[in-house]
Amino acid sequence: MNREDIEKFLNQVGEVKALVVGDLMLDEYLWGKTERISPEAPVQVVDITREDLRLGGAGNVINNLVTLGCRVHVASVLGNGQDGDLVRAMLEDIRVDTSGLLFDAGRRTGRKTRILASHQQMMRFDRESREPITAAQEQILTDFVRQNAADFDVILISDYLKGVLTEGLLQQIIQIGKEQGLPVVIDPKGTDYRKYRGATLLTPNRKETEAASRVPIEDLDSLRLAGRSLLQELQLETLVVTRSEEGISIFFEDGQEVHLPTEAREVYDVTGAGDTVLSLIGVGLACGLTIADAARMANLAAGIAVSKVGTSTVNIDEIRDSFAQQYLEGDAKIKERNRLRQILDSERQRGKTIVFTNGCFDLLHVGHVKYLQQARRQGDLLILGLNSDASIRRLKGSNRPLISEQERAHILAALTCIDYLVVFDEDTPLALIDLLRPDILVKGGDYTPETVVGRELVESYGGRVALIDLVDGRSTTNIIEQILDRYEQG
Repeated sequence: MNREDIEKFLNQVGEVKALVVGDLMLDEYLWGKTERISPEAPVQVVDITREDLRLGGAGNVINNLVTLGCRVHVASVLGNGQDGDLVRAMLEDIRVDTSGLLFDAGRRTGRKTRILASHQQMMRFDRESREPITAAQEQILTDFVRQNAADFDVILISDYLKGVLTEGLLQQIIQIGKEQGLPVVIDPKGTDYRKYRGATLLTPNRKETEAASRVPIEDLDSLRLAGRSLLQELQLETLVVTRSEEGISIFFEDGQEVHLPTEAREVYDVTGAGDTVLSLIGVGLACGLTIADAARMANLAAGIAVSKVGTSTVNIDEIRDSFAQQYLEGDAKIKERNRLRQILDSERQRGKTIVFTNGCFDLLHVGHVKYLQQARRQGDLLILGLNSDASIRRLKGSNRPLISEQERAHILAALTCIDYLVVFDEDTPLALIDLLRPDILVKGGDYTPETVVGRELVESYGGRVALIDLVDGRSTTNIIEQILDRYEQG
């Protein structure tokens, strides 16, 4: 896929109408820090500092679709209690059609509670029902899917083995999909996949593929054996096996195979990565992509998802950025300030140290490059605030800059020491520093700490200022003067 293909796909996503059927639950995150051992038992004490409650299970598939801009309907069975009401309210808050939800006083809406400290999950405890839904509920859900199938472009099945997706319901939905020409894409669970027979596509991971096929996967040959076995036994059109850091493998009913290398960055949390794959493949098929291209999109998105902490979604900007970075496009580093703030918030959650510097960088020279390289060594990410043309004219006069802001931005973005770049129009970067909240503020050695704009702000929240020596005799003004002298002498 090239950039044009990616843009075409991303522009179509907002028109996709998707039905999600599966086990809905709540994902609760308790974030804290550990600094002591309990006097009651040899266990760590977690001081909770933040709580987060999200849609989980099939709800994470829904969140992925909504984040991409799709129009989403849901069908499921919830407990008739506070958590069930909360799930419905959360779905309606993100404009999901909940007319396919049933409520059962005898069921318990699932809630998974995770305790995290120092970016690590320490414990999880679950409260849930797992018994199959009743035959009457199965029939109501089947009728809902049949009566509304013409309104959907794709049906996504998210199975967490909590009892909603019975064999009878699954086979009815798969049959409806065949009758209506709708792709039915399933993220399976368990070891008995017979209930998924006839689906358009399954997306098991490597471990699930081993368990369902009863074939230990040790190399490509054994992977082929396992994949082909499931494909034929279940009469699938396609099987997509996600293989963690090894990428994705696709097996087609006509015998073809496609093996995609991983697109993952640093892996922080694989929670919900399967939901991301399911969502992107389903949306890709709904947009008319081939299965191979839909899987490529899913592979790209999964690489973004696992670089985040907790069950996470992936948005259109992140997909576009990741594709550009994959092909080393320098302009992917140039960000609008609010988008950059979102990126840096995510990087902080991963424990990254953010470094910020700013300047005009008109007529880039060796002094600039060495300065930026030293600034990058101060932390994990270097953010460059670049003065706009208008701000340079106010600071240096009407005959500057020599190089336009667009050209300067693209030249600087090509430097590997710069991670992100943002153009600012103010006379000073103070407002930008306040928005981005860097850990380290860097300026040249010709400044003193007291004269650095933003020093007090950065130090107020625990950051610091670093001063870096400049290369003697190298400045844009000196270069301009040398050029003028040489031409005047000539």
